[in-house]
Amino acid sequence: MGKYDALVDLLLEAIQEGKAGNHAVNSIPVGISNRHVHLSQVDLDTLFGMGYQLTKAKDLSQPMQFACEETLTLCGPKGAIENVRILGPVRRETQVEILQADCFKLGVTAPVNLSGDLGGTPGITLIGPKGSTFLSQGVIIAQRHIHMTLEDASCLGVTDGALVSIQVEGLRGGTYTNVAIRASNTSALECHLDTEEANAMNLTAISTITIIK
Repeated sequence: MGKYDALVDLLLEAIQEGKAGNHAVNSIPVGISNRHVHLSQVDLDTLFGMGYQLTKAKDLSQPMQFACEETLTLCGPKGAIENVRILGPVRRETQVEILQADCFKLGVTAPVNLSGDLGGTPGITLIGPKGSTFLSQGVIIAQRHIHMTLEDASCLGVTDGALVSIQVEGLRGGTYTNVAIRASNTSALECHLDTEEANAMNLTAISTITIIK
């Protein structure tokens, strides 16, 4: 009986390892982000009018997040960028995510940070149809990251906050390092890169990547 139990344990262990291994080599979908803005309700009221509600254009891959019909103009010390998309829903604090090239046009020096890490970041002026507001902080270049559930993280052998490397296949493919894991039970499995990172390796909305650690 003891030998039988040991054999069963080994078989179960092999099955679990096989599942984890298959999950680990499975391709992870890619989400490509252009510059965009997340607004607080206070700033939304200032820019669009008191009590204004965002208009959903389409749902995004992450649960409860959506692209809006509304856009804004970003205005920095050296220039402006028009028609920057707002993403909903509203947040506690306004956050502006731009590209590296946008820094030169706007005249700001944005750090590469994870979403929500806004301390010490530069500010910018937002211009809407009903008003404008100057942010004292909130401009970042989003650090590349992978959203996943806690179960995904367990299967892939990673933890929330960890940094991993990813492999991109193809003639212009390669490896990106310092990709942050963002694991929670309200996430959907997807690797987020900005348009500059995606273009550098010829990635599209149907591309996939693999974690190689």
